[in-house]
Amino acid sequence: MLFPLNAEELAFQQEVRDFLRQSLTPELRTAGHRNSGIFTDYPQGNDWHRVLAHRGWSVPQWPVEYGGTGWTPMQRYIFASELAAAEAPARAPMGPGMVAPVLMAYGTPAQKERWLPGIRMGTDYWCQGYSEPGSGSDLASLSCQAVREGDHYTLNGSKIWTTHAHHASHMFCLVRTQREGKPQSGISFLCFSMKLPGISVRPIPSVSGDHELNQVFFDDVRVPVSGLIGEENQGWEIAKYLLQHERGGTWAPNLRARWQRLRKALQQAFSPDQRSEPEYADLRLKLADASARIDALQALEMSALRSQMRGEPMGIRPSMGKILATELKQHLTELHVQIVGQHAMYRPPLNQASQHELTLSEDAVFAMSSYLNDRAASIYGGTNEVQRNIIAAQLLRG
Repeated sequence: MLFPLNAEELAFQQEVRDFLRQSLTPELRTAGHRNSGIFTDYPQGNDWHRVLAHRGWSVPQWPVEYGGTGWTPMQRYIFASELAAAEAPARAPMGPGMVAPVLMAYGTPAQKERWLPGIRMGTDYWCQGYSEPGSGSDLASLSCQAVREGDHYTLNGSKIWTTHAHHASHMFCLVRTQREGKPQSGISFLCFSMKLPGISVRPIPSVSGDHELNQVFFDDVRVPVSGLIGEENQGWEIAKYLLQHERGGTWAPNLRARWQRLRKALQQAFSPDQRSEPEYADLRLKLADASARIDALQALEMSALRSQMRGEPMGIRPSMGKILATELKQHLTELHVQIVGQHAMYRPPLNQASQHELTLSEDAVFAMSSYLNDRAASIYGGTNEVQRNIIAAQLLRG
């Protein structure tokens, strides 16, 4: 940790480390180590979520009344840091970190009782229906239409870039329920089962070789009105609230764990008698610079933690963190490819790398997979150009 911990925090850190040694099986650790995407594939990621749920640690950011831990912001930061350092599977945030805060803020008691326990325990797995073909980050232009017919909405249209829709049991979705007036004023927020008739999912393989993304089609899907969150046409307000949670959070622990991986890769790539070469010195300097940038990001996150503890609004910090972290994440993947050199050209499945006749290094295959996957980091969660506009607008208002 960049900042010193008090005795209570050190004891908590040791408790987390002990738990990880006991509960993080070799299979789960391998899944976390091989994950070159945003988060681990569904089977291992959700298995790990359920292990945490059994301990009562699956949703530490939630209020205690909904099953949260009651930890301080610093304890949550320590927890995230230890998970990253141990290479625990990265869990999908769509349920615990995105739709759950919306349900707590805008949902009815019946909706909270219906969905929050399944999210906490990992029996329900959610996906996000925001982007559409032709809309991208311009959510106000969405056209997926929901028409009220009695106690149901009839939903028609499509969503794209829908992460893990092929695994999801539920979706939270922005839909157009009114066409008059400003585009933002006619959007509603719906939650529904992915098993409803009329929903189909088409995979979108990534250039990295991963299958995380999908296009989802709705053909006269009847969604119960009980799935409407908040008021009809209040979806724009709710979406902005959700995006604060999507873009916020902690980035530095995972970036520090990735940096440690690069440091080890550099030592393996150059034998002791090669470490006098200029290329080795240049890469070491680049890693040192990246380490300093991670420290700076962590300092920003710690400042945000202190502000959160004082009850201050998040303001532009989520947008600042999103820009700094995703661009740094991309930079680390570029360095990793430079370190492994020509070995990054080979593209077998990651779990088959060591079985190849040429005994390819898993690390080399991982380097290119993560490089290709993270080209999207500056786009997802709201493009970094949009984040810069948000920052500029607030700063110029003074």
